[in-house]
Amino acid sequence: MRLALIGYGAIGRPIVARLRELGEIDRLDGILARSRPEADPGVPVWYDAREMLAVAPDIVIEAAGHEALRAIGPAVVASGADLIVAAVGALADEDFAGALRAAARDGARVIVPPGAVAGLDGLVAARSAGLERVTYSSYKPPHAWRGTRAEQAIDLDHEEEEIVFFTGSAREAALHYPQNANVGAAVSIAGLGLDETRVRLISSKQVDDPLGVIEASGAFGRFRFECLARASPTNPKTSAITADSLLACARLGIGIPAFGATPRGRSR
Repeated sequence: MRLALIGYGAIGRPIVARLRELGEIDRLDGILARSRPEADPGVPVWYDAREMLAVAPDIVIEAAGHEALRAIGPAVVASGADLIVAAVGALADEDFAGALRAAARDGARVIVPPGAVAGLDGLVAARSAGLERVTYSSYKPPHAWRGTRAEQAIDLDHEEEEIVFFTGSAREAALHYPQNANVGAAVSIAGLGLDETRVRLISSKQVDDPLGVIEASGAFGRFRFECLARASPTNPKTSAITADSLLACARLGIGIPAFGATPRGRSR
């Protein structure tokens, strides 16, 4: 399978490095970037999406954020390529999600990777086995919330050990905290959907790196997953394992289709 990559930042650079370590860099047709990389990545760099689509990659990995996904995503799936998304929270916008769905043809898929958490396969299974409640809690150190709406919600120099500054649906979290709620959106897509999955965002002095907790219950039973993922050394809002998750999704097919029926036929 031929790959193309959108973005060469905190997520894109480790993807390229990992492909090189695996001896699979020749699978990468090139990188779509906004500006010239500081160091030569060793593969072609495009600055126009039309150049990327002209080589007809089988899979395109988005690692550039919500704005890039909105601008390029529909054209990617319209070309027939599978699109693996890092900026999952952008799918909370119903108009954009609808545009992606309408653009897909020839079996093209929009795929959500596990990202910085485990347990999404269990949520998929629980949907048909009787899934009733899902809560995703995101704990990050105070500095990781800087540059987000958390700065208006609380004082990030707080003395308390922990402050829960947001509780709401996964859709609300993704729309209000796009830089920090992609994992919550992924959890919702695997489980009850964006409107019925609860998300809690917590500023915590008890963690040095992002901690994600998935709690689910229903007729199937219950489970709880805790995933402490080390932060990216260049972006505290992103977990370092995110790049490997996107790449595993492309190489091994580990991911969840973004569109499909939720329990009891609700649309996502």
